[in-house]
Amino acid sequence: MYPNPIKQKLADGQVVFGTGLPAFTPHFAGPTFDTGIDFLWIDTEHMPYGVESLDVIPVLARQRGVAPLIRVASNDPGLIKKAYDVGAVLVMIPQVNSAEEAARAVDAAHYPPEGNRGLSPMWTRIAGEDWDHVLATANDETLLVCQLESLQAWESLDEIAAVPGIDIILVGPLDLSASLGVMGQTGSKKVQSIMEEVPRRLEGTGIVTGTTLTEPGDIRQKIDWGYRFLNVGTPLSYGLQVVTSHVASLREYADQRGK
Repeated sequence: MYPNPIKQKLADGQVVFGTGLPAFTPHFAGPTFDTGIDFLWIDTEHMPYGVESLDVIPVLARQRGVAPLIRVASNDPGLIKKAYDVGAVLVMIPQVNSAEEAARAVDAAHYPPEGNRGLSPMWTRIAGEDWDHVLATANDETLLVCQLESLQAWESLDEIAAVPGIDIILVGPLDLSASLGVMGQTGSKKVQSIMEEVPRRLEGTGIVTGTTLTEPGDIRQKIDWGYRFLNVGTPLSYGLQVVTSHVASLREYADQRGK
């Protein structure tokens, strides 16, 4: 599906949801597409894989109406280019701490004249999309996500938001907690007060605020705060919770039966 509709959904003021891909295999990706998500979070920052491990997963996502989001390992033009060329609709850049870093990401993410990304959208050859049409219109579909994960980024937020070409600023609660001296305490007042304030600071900029969380109650709270781009855990994390609960209850039942 080209263009993927997620950019228009955000422009229309909708809240969009995604979930993480726990393993880079079509056998995990395929059922995940059926969960009703708008985007699929594919992490090449912390997962021990690069985009070469994805094969056709981004194309399959596009064909199922899901926007593939690839988080690259760093603000590297080569990684950004390859992520889009393998089929990403959205590319996420971690640890964007200044306007200068944001500008570098924008430059790497867009074709001229908006940027200087090299031209070769290889995913079109797999998807059967018209190469020339995609070249001419890619900047209209492309979404760039910059992560706010530090006190420096928070203090530089106004300058970062003033850089043209950023679509989403995604708050990373875990790294932010470390930067604030409360490592791992994502629910702390220090972290949550910043998270509550980010959408207010971005109001009127045209930039959408996003984050990634697991508990539905926390996600509802963030929607109330103005977040519109939300990653909802992973199928693996939720699946393990269900299996753990079932095994515990069934073990208790079996033990009672054995008495």
